[in-house]
Amino acid sequence: MAVTGRLPWVLVLPAVAGIAFLTLPLAGLLVRAPWSTLAGRLGEPQVLEALRLSLVTATAATLVCLLLGVPLAWLLARVAFPGRRLVRALVTVPLVLPPVVGGVALLLVLGRRGLVGQWLDTTFGVTLPFTTAGVVVAETFVAMPFLVISVEGALRAADPRFEEAAATLGASRWTVFRRVTLPLIAPGVVAGAVLCWARALGEFGATITFAGNFPGRTQTMPLAVYLALETEPEAAIVLSLVLLAVSVIILAGLRDRWVSGP
Repeated sequence: MAVTGRLPWVLVLPAVAGIAFLTLPLAGLLVRAPWSTLAGRLGEPQVLEALRLSLVTATAATLVCLLLGVPLAWLLARVAFPGRRLVRALVTVPLVLPPVVGGVALLLVLGRRGLVGQWLDTTFGVTLPFTTAGVVVAETFVAMPFLVISVEGALRAADPRFEEAAATLGASRWTVFRRVTLPLIAPGVVAGAVLCWARALGEFGATITFAGNFPGRTQTMPLAVYLALETEPEAAIVLSLVLLAVSVIILAGLRDRWVSGP
């Protein structure tokens, strides 16, 4: 409902200040961008390589999140089991955990001397830290909660009577999930996947801690921005513009298609 009458300036002024605080840094990025050399810089090999690696790893991380996160969200939304609240809290921990701490935790578990990593190394010869696969692991760790929360919310909002009707007609649980549940929650899954992909694309802390910053192997766009800022600020601005454009496109698409309201 729209607010009518006299505006409460005690609320409007802080709101305007909040808008300025959030938008002025973005405006500064646009103002200081080297527009005359933008196309040339975007075509530089190191930029294209970082962009390619970011797109590949973010997409791979999103696929892993879909494979693991959708069943996890279904479990949290549909099955009552002891400790469900604790599991939900643990699933959302990466949302508030500093990414660098997440990277350290991944090293302690999946590093060559980690709890699981040592077994992977001695048994299968698999080493995850400082590899492209390690980037995918780090991005999956920080991005999966976005998908789980989105899908769980969609499952809780879906009318369970359709699933009950399908089960009454003799459909198996897998058939009900595949033919009824997934179509019902498809918008939530898509929205969660897009947010998950965007979070993976912008991941920095866990990636640099767990996978390092090696050009062509683990140097994603955020890491390239960090490195360029120390030596070539204009290149850092160009890379930042790419990430900003992706973020704006994703947010605009989510608002128009999946989370739009009156």
